Amino acid sequence: NEGGEKGGLFREILTLPKLLSSLAADAGPEMDPYKILGVTRSASQAEIKKVYKRLAKEWHPDKNKDPGAEDMFIKITKSYEILSSEDKRANYDRYGQTDDTQPYGGGRYGPRHDSFHFDESFFNFPFNGKNHRDFADSKYTLHFNQYVNDVVPDSYKRPYLIKITSDWCFSCIHIEPVWKEVVQEMETLGVGIGVVDVGYERRLANHLGAHRTPSILGVINGKVTFFHYAVAKEHLRQFVEDLLPQRLVERVTDKNDLQFLNSWHDLNKPHVLLFDQVSVVPLLYQLTAFAYKDYLQFGYVDQGLSETVALQKQFNINTYAPTMLVFKENTDKPADIIQAKGMKKQIIDEFMSNNKFLLAPRLVNQKLFELCPVKQFHRRRKYCVLLITRDEETLSFGNQAFLSFASTNSKEVLRYAYVYQQLQQPLCDILMQNKDSVVILERRNAAGKALFKPVTAWNGSEEDKQCLVDELERLQKDPSILVHDAVLPELNNEFASMFVIRWIYASYDYLAEVIDDILHNNWREMMPLLSLIFSALFILFGTVVIQAFSDSSEDKQTKPKAKDGTKAENGSPGTAASSRPPKKSFVEVTELTDITYISNLVKLRPGHMNIVLVLTDASKNILLSKFAKEVYSFTGSLTLHFSFLNIDKHGEWMNTLLGYAHDAMQIDGDEGDGGSRKMDYTGHVLALNGHKKYLCLFKPVYTGEDLDSKSSEDEGVTSGGRSRSSSRDDHLPRKSKRSRSMSTLQIHHKLDRLGLWMERLMEGTLPRYYVPAWPGLDKITPCK
Repeated sequence: NEGGEKGGLFREILTLPKLLSSLAADAGPEMDPYKILGVTRSASQAEIKKVYKRLAKEWHPDKNKDPGAEDMFIKITKSYEILSSEDKRANYDRYGQTDDTQPYGGGRYGPRHDSFHFDESFFNFPFNGKNHRDFADSKYTLHFNQYVNDVVPDSYKRPYLIKITSDWCFSCIHIEPVWKEVVQEMETLGVGIGVVDVGYERRLANHLGAHRTPSILGVINGKVTFFHYAVAKEHLRQFVEDLLPQRLVERVTDKNDLQFLNSWHDLNKPHVLLFDQVSVVPLLYQLTAFAYKDYLQFGYVDQGLSETVALQKQFNINTYAPTMLVFKENTDKPADIIQAKGMKKQIIDEFMSNNKFLLAPRLVNQKLFELCPVKQFHRRRKYCVLLITRDEETLSFGNQAFLSFASTNSKEVLRYAYVYQQLQQPLCDILMQNKDSVVILERRNAAGKALFKPVTAWNGSEEDKQCLVDELERLQKDPSILVHDAVLPELNNEFASMFVIRWIYASYDYLAEVIDDILHNNWREMMPLLSLIFSALFILFGTVVIQAFSDSSEDKQTKPKAKDGTKAENGSPGTAASSRPPKKSFVEVTELTDITYISNLVKLRPGHMNIVLVLTDASKNILLSKFAKEVYSFTGSLTLHFSFLNIDKHGEWMNTLLGYAHDAMQIDGDEGDGGSRKMDYTGHVLALNGHKKYLCLFKPVYTGEDLDSKSSEDEGVTSGGRSRSSSRDDHLPRKSKRSRSMSTLQIHHKLDRLGLWMERLMEGTLPRYYVPAWPGLDKITPCK
């Protein structure tokens, strides 16, 4: 029996796949998308799309009342979804599968038999009963061009609420009731509604940054903001309120009502006050304020506050219904009023449109120029009376007189405005000459063409008013009196914010968007920005590291080693410094005076030397130019400084210095003359080590006259000093002869061998003459 039981159990297990297959067949019979659409297997995508559009229109449940229309429409949509996708179509052609995750087909020919499963979507079929998908979404469907051309420009007047959805999105079905309720409410308030189907508008979905369904986002001022909270009516309503800019509506009480109403001349706008019982500003009023923010200033008065009682009594406000007042130039009396218990958007829009402008506003931008409408053939002509004034005092006598004239002579066909000549100079140059005047004009087209006539100079007198009345009466009878025509330039935007302020606002918005993306893990959108940031940091870090290693290697080359104690003690700059290429394209040479004496010599840093050229006023320009050429190749050294000493001013300092250096005095050879002859030091160069208190001396070599003579640089070493001294004594007459003929030589030849001398200076082979101390400041200061 035990074997029989096992065999029976085995047979039951074998029949289980057949049972599941029969259940799958009963649940959903095999679907052939080619037969449903009526196309062949070789049909192109264009043919399939054309047939699908025709069948979808024919079997749409809203148009076809057949009981099986809904099921047929589902099959048509599913068939098109399979055949329009190359992967799904190839999968069906190869295996006969339609979709592994949907009840159609079940995976009969698939390689896995465990793909048959049940989930809640199987029992909650999206198109059955009351939970069926709302086909009314079709009227809100957005396309890419429609979004770019219509929605984005319109988002500067009203916010948009957009839902991202797709076919067979079961999560989308769950939010449908809330979405439908919110749409009905928001649409009546003036919020724009849109629906984007990812399956058909993938380009628009990518443009919006929506990569999953369902998603809800808001668009305002062209900026996209995603909704990240639970889909509930209250949350979506708050989301729309948060989209609107701050301070659209100002809270008005008895304390700030005068300040609010009297700002009409600064803002150049009428002011609207809404009186209501609720403490929170109604969303309808906020949306209205956003739509008309360029034309009107909005305030809200909470009638439930004790701080608003006086304001309610002043304007006799009814506390049982919301009341809206419009104030223009007269802040004591409203220009218009509306009161109703249930204010509708249409009524409010009409009320605002009729009160968009002051009685006589100032033209501050091109948008405000619509006050003067363009002539249309099927409508009555309308004229603009324009005051051009140089007086920028709003309450001046002339402006007040013009405002008074506008209030007493208001007509449907007349509009009044004024401009400041200095702020709208291009327009005023066309319409007037040199003084304040009133011009009547008629705009002929939107391109700027207008007919006009200057009427009278204006100072606000009764004669000016009467002259203007007469011209307006003539104009009603004969429009041809507007004899001048011109193309008016576009008005300057006087209220445009500075570039820096706009840049700050744009940066703030961008940072806020980045922070929002980070907080809600929208990493796909953040990847380009993060890649840019990390690339910039990598480049910056790499540059800094390379520069640091480069500087450290240069420091190691210039830093004297402790082993080379001999040269370091002698104060030689080192040969490495001479091999350093120059860092500048010029030689910086400073004058050695009483001001620079301490820093350039006395307190010169250890290891540094100052190369000083001795010159006169007459030879200054020539010697400095030659000096710069000779020492330019050594300017790369960080231990060398270059200066010049004017011997005409500081000859005493030079004599005192060489008097300290006895060896140097022996070189000068002044003993032969008994010190009576004044030595000419022009062209001498001193290498001064301020810390070690020694100098090296270069004396000019006159290559133009005696090429065979040796320089008195003392080319020998210290041990040979005695022989050199005797040699100089032997050639003393010859040297004196050369001194007498110095004036015949060109001055610039004096420094011909300075470059070779600098080479030996850098090598440390020149003799050094030590001094006990540097001459004092009294020696360097020129005599007065």
